[in-house]
Amino acid sequence: MQTAMQTTIATSVRFDGTALHSGLPVSMTVHPAAAGTGIVFDRVDLVRDAVDTRIPVRPEALIETALCTRIGNHAGVTVSTIEHVMAALAGCGIHNALVTLDGPEVPILDGSAAVFVSGFIEVGIRRLPAPLRAIRLRRTVEVRDGDAWARLEPAPHLSIAFEIDFPDAAIGHQRRELCLTNGAFVRELSDSRTFCRQADVEAMRANGLALGGSYENAVVVQGGRILTPGGLRHADEPVRHKMLDAMGDLAVAGAPIIGRYVGYRAGHTLTGRLVRALVAQPLTHERITVSRADAYFMPGVGVRAQDLARAS
Repeated sequence: MQTAMQTTIATSVRFDGTALHSGLPVSMTVHPAAAGTGIVFDRVDLVRDAVDTRIPVRPEALIETALCTRIGNHAGVTVSTIEHVMAALAGCGIHNALVTLDGPEVPILDGSAAVFVSGFIEVGIRRLPAPLRAIRLRRTVEVRDGDAWARLEPAPHLSIAFEIDFPDAAIGHQRRELCLTNGAFVRELSDSRTFCRQADVEAMRANGLALGGSYENAVVVQGGRILTPGGLRHADEPVRHKMLDAMGDLAVAGAPIIGRYVGYRAGHTLTGRLVRALVAQPLTHERITVSRADAYFMPGVGVRAQDLARAS
């Protein structure tokens, strides 16, 4: 049986921007990495001789927080707001990369994954001489918190279904489902921005958070109005962004997932718990070597620059 190969980016690509919560400038570079590395973050602003600055992305590195996806290592070094770049890596089918940054947060850029995706496509993706392994669901796994829930269930390919329900008329009730086969993430989800209510922005800033948030990197709503100039990129941009977030949070599993994710009013906390529940229950899944035939249905295979151009 011919097998699918692991990948990395062809050359390094740099992203400069602002940290969402601190409002401070941050520079991040994504570098090629050898097969079997996975995705590893490295805080280059810290002195490596004094502390372990690297954080491999894996379920045990998750630090539970509601506002973003945060990881840390045994030395207490952390990196926050990794979900958008993780979604871009997973959506482009990049399995190995070293991500260096000079601060504790990933730059928010425009609030979506589009800038990351564009950078990865521009520098190119190359195959590595090692077979690709994936996590295939055998039984359903579910986590709940009040009336919110998230689950993973067996399916032939990765798909994401999400449902949200907000009292604000500008968001309201939205539902969407998408099979994440080649190029679908880039075309359908990658340019969807994070969203929030104006009252939430004011509350976060009063608590020293979201200091780097602006109309340039978020869809801000108030009741039935979209306050962000230019309005929405998609009529259902909020639920698409929740699907983007889920894509990034699922990537913390450390290997591509073959199964169907379903979320109802879920967020980073629940999806993180779901990933941990999955890996903690061996009977719910199996680790497989992806065949060349099955590889055609994996996220990122066949992604082209034209796919990103079609996102809007």
